[in-house]
Amino acid sequence: MKLFKTSRLIIKTLDRVDFIYFNELFTDSKILNFIPKKNYTPKHILKRFNSNLNLDINHLKHKEFLCGIFLKHLPEMIGLAMFLLNSKGQREIGYRFRTLYWGNGYGTETTNGIINYIFNQLNESLITADVNENNSASIKILEKFMNFEKKFYNVTDSCSERRYTLSKENWLENR
Repeated sequence: MKLFKTSRLIIKTLDRVDFIYFNELFTDSKILNFIPKKNYTPKHILKRFNSNLNLDINHLKHKEFLCGIFLKHLPEMIGLAMFLLNSKGQREIGYRFRTLYWGNGYGTETTNGIINYIFNQLNESLITADVNENNSASIKILEKFMNFEKKFYNVTDSCSERRYTLSKENWLENR
């Protein structure tokens, strides 16, 4: 089921045929260099994939979920849009793309779409995003839309991160 579309992309729920690309997004070493949680077992990947199949998008407000990112003209999944919850229960966004699709502006386009979806459809009042401080491409994207809040050391994932936030009020004022 489609959540939303942008000028070039469709963000929709996962289907069984998407597993090969989902698995790539959790095992490709180039992608994982920028993601602190690196030890994904095949069992964990399959469990996470299965937990995101057949989502009822009418009941997602207070849940974490992952959706596939697709080019409008291509049937294979190019990335993941992540609707997460941080340790404070606040909505957190994330995304990742297969390396073949890096550098094409899809991250910016997806982030804008996710923000619009969360504020307009899920009616959240605040969005957060945490990013590894070595991920300069994602930092650049987040700085286009969100406000830098703090730099911190993530003990759980053993890395330094930057936190960004965006309130619905701020988003509405600056549209």
